[in-house]
Amino acid sequence: MADPYIKALHIIFIVTWFAGLFYIVRLFIYQTEALEKPEPEKSILHKQLSLMANRLWFIIAWPSAVLTLFFGSWMVISLPAMLQLPFMQIKLSFVALLYGYHFMCHRLYKELQRGVARYTSTQLRIFNEAATLILISVVFLIVLKNELNWIKGTVGFILVTVGLMMGIRLYKRIRLKKGEEK
Repeated sequence: MADPYIKALHIIFIVTWFAGLFYIVRLFIYQTEALEKPEPEKSILHKQLSLMANRLWFIIAWPSAVLTLFFGSWMVISLPAMLQLPFMQIKLSFVALLYGYHFMCHRLYKELQRGVARYTSTQLRIFNEAATLILISVVFLIVLKNELNWIKGTVGFILVTVGLMMGIRLYKRIRLKKGEEK
């Protein structure tokens, strides 16, 4: 069994990492919407949101990603037999996807800091759900381990994805009715 202190630290930094990932993309959405505003509102919002994004990204998200990797690696090095377990191989695949998502967020962060918005706020809302889907997948993998029923898991994953996309569309319709979005 892994050292409970290392495991606890790993979980703590997973939580703070996800908090950072969830909120940074929200800030990206706000930055994108701010760039569409007229001056001086555009400049004021861009400056404040850029500061918030910078602090979140480099004080919470990046350190949490690094410490999650550090403590997770420590557990695997302590128990290398874990790598032979099928659920762990699948989990590590999702972890690799999450680091890919993190690096995509970093690219978006740099672009938005320069005032460049390549995606609409709706596209970013959809992008934001990728981290949610990875989180759901990893939690179910860790909790169910060898009891994982692939058919139920796949159907559940698809239903959650469809539910999230429907929620995004409903939210957009509500905003359009209120005249908040073009």
